[in-house]
Amino acid sequence: MPFTPFHFGPHAAAALPLQRYIDVPVFIAANIVVDIEPMLVMLLDLKYPLHGYCHTLLIGGLIGLLFGCAAYPFRSAIGKGMSRLRLPYFPTLAKMAVSGMLGAWLHVLFDALIYSEIEPFYPLSSVNPFHGLVSDTALYVICALFFLPAAAIYFYLTRNKSAADDGGKL
Repeated sequence: MPFTPFHFGPHAAAALPLQRYIDVPVFIAANIVVDIEPMLVMLLDLKYPLHGYCHTLLIGGLIGLLFGCAAYPFRSAIGKGMSRLRLPYFPTLAKMAVSGMLGAWLHVLFDALIYSEIEPFYPLSSVNPFHGLVSDTALYVICALFFLPAAAIYFYLTRNKSAADDGGKL
């Protein structure tokens, strides 16, 4: 998507209720990491597809996995940020690594719906079976609407003391 913030709503809505199993900040931030590729292509006017290798499940997943591992040494600082947001935070290396990979995969799948050049199953296939299943406009509206359940879940978790105390289990 041309505007990575559109990914925030779906990522937050998916991660917040699963925060016991998913590292929320890593899951959400992984989609930003994946979009460094098109940003560099545009800024540097590279002769490279806007959505190239980083927008495949294989390479995007590896990038997300590495990002999660690279974030691990910063778990204390991330935890302080989560505390300010009044959300519990129980990081592990495995949880952060898997969350980075899953976050990158969700990003790739959302982008594959609207960009024909994305090859999600590279190197196995150059076909994008997801392209065109949803119109660009519909996907933007869906992503924008996902801010509503994400906000509702966030407010529920931060207002409900027992949910925050047990790791966010809904």
